[in-house]
Amino acid sequence: MTEPTFDALMAEVMATAERFGHREHVHLTWLAVRRCGIPAAIALVSDGIRRTARYAGAPQKYHATVSRAWVELVGYYAAESGDDYAAFADRHPALLDKRLLTHYYRPSTLAAPRAKDGWVEPDLAPFPGRDAAG
Repeated sequence: MTEPTFDALMAEVMATAERFGHREHVHLTWLAVRRCGIPAAIALVSDGIRRTARYAGAPQKYHATVSRAWVELVGYYAAESGDDYAAFADRHPALLDKRLLTHYYRPSTLAAPRAKDGWVEPDLAPFPGRDAAG
C-alpha cells in the first residue's frame, strides 16, 4: 500500500464535512497516524499544513511545535482505537478541545520563535505515555 498524501487525506475528511475545523483536523491527523505511523504522520501533516498556509498567503500561521504536538497526542490515543473515527472522537473528547495544548505548554513557550520554527518539548507536563525526559 502506498503512503497517503495530505491532499488525499484532506479529500477523505472533507467528503463528509462542511468545513475544515478542529474536529476535521484531528480526523485528518488520526487517518495519517493510522495509515503511516506517528513519525511519518508528523512529516505528512506538518508539511501539508505548512504548504496549505503558504498557498493561502498566510505562511506565518504554520507552527511547527503545535503541528507535531497534535500528531503525537492523537497518535498516542489512536494506538488503542479501532477503525471508526467517530467512536475514537467519542472516547477521547479532550482531543476535540483546541485548548488541550495548554495542559502541556505555557503560552510563552508556544509563542517563542523557537517553538514556531521547530520542535519544543512540553514544559508543563509530559505527553501521555512519555516521562518528563520525553
